[in-house]
Amino acid sequence: MTKHYDATYFERWYRDPALKAQAIGGRARLSRKVALAVATAEYHLERPLRSVLDIGCGEGAWRAPLLKLRPKAQYLGFDSSEYAIGRFGARRNLHHARFGDFQHLRPCPPADLLICSDVLHYLETRELDRGLAALAELCGGVAFLETFTREDGIDGDTHGFRRRPARFYRQRFEAVGLTPLGSHLWLAPALREGAATLEIPDRL
Repeated sequence: MTKHYDATYFERWYRDPALKAQAIGGRARLSRKVALAVATAEYHLERPLRSVLDIGCGEGAWRAPLLKLRPKAQYLGFDSSEYAIGRFGARRNLHHARFGDFQHLRPCPPADLLICSDVLHYLETRELDRGLAALAELCGGVAFLETFTREDGIDGDTHGFRRRPARFYRQRFEAVGLTPLGSHLWLAPALREGAATLEIPDRL
């Protein structure tokens, strides 16, 4: 059955009180993720955050908590959901694109913070590989790539979830030049030389 990111999907997985324990978009949880990503990017950039690129942004849930922390930051989002872009695109600076479109799409200079949250483990391998290089090329600071693997206990939306091993993602992220920082955070290629040895977790 084809998966549809329509109004029903977002209402269920982001706002349904009955699914609070599994919901993707709980405000407190999201706020903590945003604070972590912003602080890590600013730590490595050694300046305030200026630009954010959100690939697979959905309704743009990251935008409000980001701008609450950094009101002057520029936020730009892309998603494949016609519903999300049609309803929120103009107000939240969201645009239509599939992940694979980033094989050629370069909509902005490298962003201080690149977000690709809860996206990659739902993509077919062919589409993932087409757009993957963009994650490094469009990241000038830190990337938050929240991705789950077959080694993880998965709650919530398992429809279309690709049960890949963790090494599948590690190898691909590192192959395009991203460096792991832990907690779903990856350092941009341009900043790798400036990182101290113990800021980079050892590979298991």
